[in-house]
Amino acid sequence: MKHFLAWLVAVLSGFCGPSFAAERPNIIVILSDDMGFSDLGCYGGEIQTPHLDALASGGVRFAQFYNTARCCPTRASLLTGLHPHQAGVGHMTSDNGYDGYRGGLNDRCVTIAEVLRPAGYRTYMCGKWHVTRHAGPGADSSCWPVQRGFDKFYGTITGAGSYYDPTTLCRQNTFITPENDSEYRPAQFYYTDAISDNAVRYLQLHAQESPEKPFFLYLAYTAAHWPMHAMEKDVATYKGRYDQGYEAVRAARFGRMKKLGLIPATAELSAGAAAWQDVQDKAWEARCMEVYAAMVDCMDQGIGRVVAQLKKDGRLDNTLILFLQDNGGCAEGMGRSPSGPPPADLVPLKRDQLQPAIWPPMQTRDGQWVRTGPGVMPGPPDTYIGYGRAWANVSNTPFREYKHWVHEGGISTPLIAHWPAGIPAERRGKLESQPGQLVDIMATCVDAAGAAYPQELRGQEIKPMEGTSLRPALEGQSLARAKPLVWEHEGNRAIRDGRWKLVAKENQAWELYDIQADRSELHDLADAQTERVKMMSAAWDAWAQRANVLPLGAWRGKSTTKAGQGLSKQRRFVLKAGDHLDRGQAPAIAGRTFTIVAKFDTKETKNGVLIAQGGRARGYTLFMADGKLTFLVRTGEEVGSATTLAAIAGAHTATARLDVQGTLTLSIDGQPAAKAAAGGLISAMPVDGLDVGCDTAGAVGPYQSPNPFTGEIQSLVLELSPP
Repeated sequence: MKHFLAWLVAVLSGFCGPSFAAERPNIIVILSDDMGFSDLGCYGGEIQTPHLDALASGGVRFAQFYNTARCCPTRASLLTGLHPHQAGVGHMTSDNGYDGYRGGLNDRCVTIAEVLRPAGYRTYMCGKWHVTRHAGPGADSSCWPVQRGFDKFYGTITGAGSYYDPTTLCRQNTFITPENDSEYRPAQFYYTDAISDNAVRYLQLHAQESPEKPFFLYLAYTAAHWPMHAMEKDVATYKGRYDQGYEAVRAARFGRMKKLGLIPATAELSAGAAAWQDVQDKAWEARCMEVYAAMVDCMDQGIGRVVAQLKKDGRLDNTLILFLQDNGGCAEGMGRSPSGPPPADLVPLKRDQLQPAIWPPMQTRDGQWVRTGPGVMPGPPDTYIGYGRAWANVSNTPFREYKHWVHEGGISTPLIAHWPAGIPAERRGKLESQPGQLVDIMATCVDAAGAAYPQELRGQEIKPMEGTSLRPALEGQSLARAKPLVWEHEGNRAIRDGRWKLVAKENQAWELYDIQADRSELHDLADAQTERVKMMSAAWDAWAQRANVLPLGAWRGKSTTKAGQGLSKQRRFVLKAGDHLDRGQAPAIAGRTFTIVAKFDTKETKNGVLIAQGGRARGYTLFMADGKLTFLVRTGEEVGSATTLAAIAGAHTATARLDVQGTLTLSIDGQPAAKAAAGGLISAMPVDGLDVGCDTAGAVGPYQSPNPFTGEIQSLVLELSPP
């Protein structure tokens, strides 16, 4: 009788649901992290992704789909069907004082799970949440998955972290560790596998507990976000694969993409980021990409296990599977400068003790110091390294720019749609050239499920969906999109209307491109088509006003809503130990050279910060580690550092300089004391302020904040170049 009723409900729902599937489909949305447009095999890459390739050959691949250029905003937009600022996550997970930048999903949006559950769906999530500013033990959990519509949750509340011991690992609302989780005890814990295995387990439980109901599964991998962690068995597959270097791999991808029809035969390749012949440690660089490839490969294997379970349960045919990525390849310099010496008092973490950090400085669960920098071969638990700008440039073939920017390299993502019961046979394996955007995912899920999107929830008026259902495109029909596609992230902004795209970096002029003819954005037509620029920029302004984007620059915080507003105009700063300057009073270092002259006496200390401004994203620090003095600069994309060749002790005058070429130099008592280091100007004003004698906010360098200097700082002067 139970099965007959389930059949009857399914048949009746077919009369009012989607026309192309008699039963409401199960829906799986799979999101990967920090991957480029060309990484998958079915998008031109050499990485082995047979399971995703099979979904593509049995479904539809979108050639022009877009994310929002960064992890948190993408997740907010994907989950809610709104532009990220409308959902409250216009930047990252901090409250910057404006409604569009609160750092967590607000109560005027709904998640896909909150829409589908009232329609009879069971809802599950495995993986990375990262849309709340409340993430630690004892934190407000009102914006965690279980409270935002998911029946079951296994994953992490925050973003990045070790794949062997992720911080903020939760089951439902309870923090767990790989060692005390009674429900999942693999021989070797690896987070990508854990996400896949728990997803399979949820499907098995669904078949046992709710076989008559459809389900929604949100599968949010952290692969292939730094650190480059992978199991050695997966890395072995790619041994030697990248010894040929950046240019050869990129050229091969470019050729395959043309053959696949993802880009036209006339497409041009944007400039490369680096030359392989100039790389000093080629073995290390190649290893970085080998591990990256292994991470993607492992994710694909896990997706294969999920698909196998669907087949076993007889659910694959009527399951809509959507795969996409949260932003383009990541050029950040995380872990690419040497780590400091390990503390002498490291001890293993206890069984119930949570991993306290998501990035270095940190230790492994068994008490090893986590290492970074050239020569440290990535992959094992005691390493923490990103694959760097040059390989990100390969991932983003053939486009310009990276994660953070809204040029094509930052926002272009594969979108694979697989649904045998809902995609006509003649459409399978086809490419879809109509552009789409994250906001379309909610609209597609609501359409496919025959669900009702609410106007009100929890006593709050809900903002209407911004997207367009992709269902017509799956059937080979026009989307008839009424609105242009729009973006803003960190002051970078863009609007696409048909074949035309207007795009700009923060505080820079608009650029105009004919995307149909020039998707690599190499031929700026702004000067030739001033009226089009004027019309499209006005449309962007109107959207920004409506969508909680303004004031432009609000992502930096309420004290600086426009470029330079609220920042100090002072060029020379005479400082002393214990001084702290908030962001508005600190040196305005964005895009400028500066010199630091510090007079100090080490006394008995060998470690500690003399001066620091900024944090993990960007900034500089002058600090001692194991008796050596280091000047380190984070540009926002790369990290450069100059370290004295020998330890120093006693009274000295140190001069650290960042010059106009981005070179770092360091001298002691007027004599060069370190090799000049390649770096760059700091791309934007850091959110964190300045400290003398410690680093109280996010640590700029490879040390544990606040890392106080216990010697004597006699004087410290910082002088900026003219703006």
